Amino acid sequence: MEHRGHIWDRYISPQTLLEQIEHTAPFLFQRDVDSPLRAKQSLKGEIKNNRLIELNTHVYAYLDVIESARHFEKEQRSASQQIEDYFALCCSAHQATVMTFVPTDVDSKIRGILWNEAHGTSLDLMLDFTLKMKVWSVRGVSLRYVNEPTLGDLSGHDGEWFSVASGGCGRFLSLGQEEKAMILAEKIEEELWREAQIFKSFCKKHGKEIETLRVSFAICHNLGDLDQGLSYWDEKSKKHPIFQKFQRLAHDNISGYGGIFPHIVGLYKELLSAEGHRNYPLRPVKSLRRSADLLIPLAPFFDDWGALIGQSKILSDLEKVEVMDALVRGCRKVQQQEAYYRALAGWQDVNIGGFQRIAELLPTSSKKMLKESDFRQKLSIPKRSFESTYLKKVEKLRPLMNQFDLTAKPLQF
Repeated sequence: MEHRGHIWDRYISPQTLLEQIEHTAPFLFQRDVDSPLRAKQSLKGEIKNNRLIELNTHVYAYLDVIESARHFEKEQRSASQQIEDYFALCCSAHQATVMTFVPTDVDSKIRGILWNEAHGTSLDLMLDFTLKMKVWSVRGVSLRYVNEPTLGDLSGHDGEWFSVASGGCGRFLSLGQEEKAMILAEKIEEELWREAQIFKSFCKKHGKEIETLRVSFAICHNLGDLDQGLSYWDEKSKKHPIFQKFQRLAHDNISGYGGIFPHIVGLYKELLSAEGHRNYPLRPVKSLRRSADLLIPLAPFFDDWGALIGQSKILSDLEKVEVMDALVRGCRKVQQQEAYYRALAGWQDVNIGGFQRIAELLPTSSKKMLKESDFRQKLSIPKRSFESTYLKKVEKLRPLMNQFDLTAKPLQF
């Protein structure tokens, strides 16, 4: 059945989407921002007249897509062109905001809905766009990444790509286009091997224990995102060997990829699973959205981020009160997490006088919580002592690394 009107009438309008991006990541639209990161990289996109689906030509192309969508709703497009360009815009919006405090809510569109709305050559264009998305840079829109010198950056964005690629793979299978489905499946396979290799590389090296834990955090969430894309497959496609190969890799599908994923998942479940929440306590704090430098890193290692907040010159004292209040409340609201405690500990450690001055301005309830003995005890734990427990878990895992053969193998069925 053909729908009348615009495709976005049933979802979220391009204009609303652009407003949401500006709301959560205003730094992407400002040339003069107090940020060393932006001084090194010009992250403002350029307005171009091309179709949005055609703009994927460099690692920051998603910013060009966003800037070029300013007059999206006024431009004439056929029904198929609407799907194609709307897909490009949703993917770009997701890339730009998924690691901000308030991500745009387009997950379902790019994982399945728009794939299932598209037909014919539109699917070919979306396939090409998805393949080019894989090289998009996260630098400047996220601090939640780890760089392995040989294998590159690993981040939660890789999982977001998993969900888009796997959604497309399922769509092609449902249409009987197995050759095109295999193009995406092979890229997914390649990325899974790369992530396993990155974990092994860090785990084997003394002094890289924190990086190992951050990688395990990212990988576990990426495997979950892969499952999200697979969830949009129809029942017939779910019987295909590709589905069986990729599903539930963080759960009971444990035989592939040299057998290393169960160890990664075990490390995550034992030490990091409580940190996998959506950071709702920090979402109302609009001042944190001012600069990319204020984005949060991979949890729970927030000491340096807390120190940065305490020393920040782009946050006023009243804004710092708001941040501290959100962190204190978040410590109680999100059970078993440690990251917010570590942010406060890092803040206190770098400037105890400034910390106490801001603490005195807190609302009464938060000030009371901050003075509780168990709370104060947590903040008194030195960074090295806090991290030592985590380091020991990685050290115990290190001797096992040589048993994993992670030589990437061709995808065959």
